[in-house]
Amino acid sequence: MNKTIQTVESAAAGSAFLIEDIYPLIDGGRFAVKRIAGERVEVWADIYRDGDGVIGAALIWHGEQDREWRSEPMIHHGNDRWSGAFTPVDPGQYVYAIEAWTDEFATWSRGVARKRRAGADVSLDAIEGAGLLTKAHGARQDATTVIMKQCEDYLQTGDIGSLLAADLGAAMADSQSRPDLTRSQNFPLVVDRDKARFGAWYQMMPRSQSQIPGRHGTLRDCIARVPDIAAMGFDVLYFTPIHPIGHTRRKGRNNAPVATEGDPGSPYAIGTAAGGHDALHPELGTIEDFRALVATCLEYGLELALDFAVQCSPDHPWLTQHPEWFKWRPDRSVRTAESPYPDIVNPDFSSVDRAGLWNAFRDAMLFWIDQGVTIFAIDNHDTAPLAFWDWLIADIRRRHPGVILFSKTFAKPKLMKGLAKLGFAQSFSYFPWRTEKWELEQYFCELTRYPERDFYRPNLFVSTPDLLPYHLQGGEPWAFKSRVALAATLSGSYGIYSGYELLEHDAIPGREEYLDSEKYQIKQRDWDRPDNIKAYIAALNRIRNDHAALQQTQNLRFLGIEDGETIAFAKEAADPSDTVVAVIALTRREREFWLPLGDLTIDGGGARRHVTALENLITGEQSRIEWGGIKLRIDPDRDPALLFRCLA
Repeated sequence: MNKTIQTVESAAAGSAFLIEDIYPLIDGGRFAVKRIAGERVEVWADIYRDGDGVIGAALIWHGEQDREWRSEPMIHHGNDRWSGAFTPVDPGQYVYAIEAWTDEFATWSRGVARKRRAGADVSLDAIEGAGLLTKAHGARQDATTVIMKQCEDYLQTGDIGSLLAADLGAAMADSQSRPDLTRSQNFPLVVDRDKARFGAWYQMMPRSQSQIPGRHGTLRDCIARVPDIAAMGFDVLYFTPIHPIGHTRRKGRNNAPVATEGDPGSPYAIGTAAGGHDALHPELGTIEDFRALVATCLEYGLELALDFAVQCSPDHPWLTQHPEWFKWRPDRSVRTAESPYPDIVNPDFSSVDRAGLWNAFRDAMLFWIDQGVTIFAIDNHDTAPLAFWDWLIADIRRRHPGVILFSKTFAKPKLMKGLAKLGFAQSFSYFPWRTEKWELEQYFCELTRYPERDFYRPNLFVSTPDLLPYHLQGGEPWAFKSRVALAATLSGSYGIYSGYELLEHDAIPGREEYLDSEKYQIKQRDWDRPDNIKAYIAALNRIRNDHAALQQTQNLRFLGIEDGETIAFAKEAADPSDTVVAVIALTRREREFWLPLGDLTIDGGGARRHVTALENLITGEQSRIEWGGIKLRIDPDRDPALLFRCLA
């Protein structure tokens, strides 16, 4: 039986310390923890060793491209639990680690203090302590001054008290040798800019923005719509693909298998002789028009996000330029995607020239970054391997740390989480299908627990070009308001698909798809038609912008309201002085209920205090908390959501 033989020498050379139960950590450090630039990164760990030596510990970190480590002291909290923190100010990739060592001088000081309390002779100990001072090296100037002064005092007076001064202990802590220094492995950290945590997204089809019936919209038409979108409080304008649309096997209206004359086709069938992923659909305009759109968005406080789909139409230039990037059938026809997508060809990411294919997609993304795009919504994940996304995310982040990649797939739960671990800054969620109170509470408790909260940032879309949920198909205004209020308050990031503000709800019978979907035809709308909910959405976004508690997802706590058709929760900002309570009706029934708040506390002048009043964020009215709660009434036809600021 083979066994690994450990010699005395190898055992003695091993680490003196155990550093374990580290937080935050994703799968033992295999994947990066996510934070926001300027956000404090707290790290906790159990650090211990044998014997009675005093332990010193530090949290060290640096940007991935930096050479020098930065160090912050760790604090002992008892039972060998330690913590430290640092604050990266710029987006990018970082690493952190933990160091532990024996503080010999502190160990000596503690031993001497014990002996003195016991009345023992410490004269030899004093000589040993003075000897430790001579081993100090590399100290800061102020520390060196303290060490030299206390050493001279001891030599002149022989008083061991000079060696036990508190400022000497602090000076020696950073200045003595650390022969048993132990360092943990390096752990990855990704730091994104704030838009990865907080944003209101408005998705639209650029070709449907013309006000002239039957005319294909242009980027100039999109520019004309920017003020209206900004007025509703959105800060991300999100486009479906804007590339040339293939003709071969083009889909017709309502996803008909054969297009008729004039059908524009699906924008997700990318590529013609006019170009591929780095080209504009000719009817949308020119690259100069695109740059003008980006400039207009910036003027109104919006960023531009683009759908990025790693698929082609059969007419994409790559099929003739790089046939090795695709799979071909025995009759030399290209293998298309499975039904119902015959207008799409999936590249072969494992082809003999996969490096060329991978780089081509990366270069297309870099092209649009050069044109001012800062956010990409990644479509069709399933056709590309996880290794591709891992590589692409790392490559883009290294070149452009501020670019945000959004995973917009409704896949199996573990795949969605796996993609988030690989580095996508945001992800779709199952929110569209969570309608019951227990479903919402269970799902968001899952997303805000550990470790999910450290890598998964949900972006709650209430509808998409592909999805019109059943609960919206009745067209009831209260339902549209309830769902957008839930999305806007549960998560720091949420989105709507254009037409939501107009209560568009016509569906293909029995399916969660729009009838006369814009994916296959051009639509024109009266964006100010009666009975729209634009003002309601604008009010929600205004409240979100005014309250940091609603600009994040993690600090969420559900409140124990007894009404099973009403959900209530509190959200607290990193600055705990801002806490918001949301109460939202999930059905149309008018109701009264008791909202318990007895154990809810907020920061009040540096101390935690019980909530004493609620301030309505719409009306400004304040209501006192009595008997640990408050009686509320909701009329969903008027407003299905009550939003309050907590007062102490």
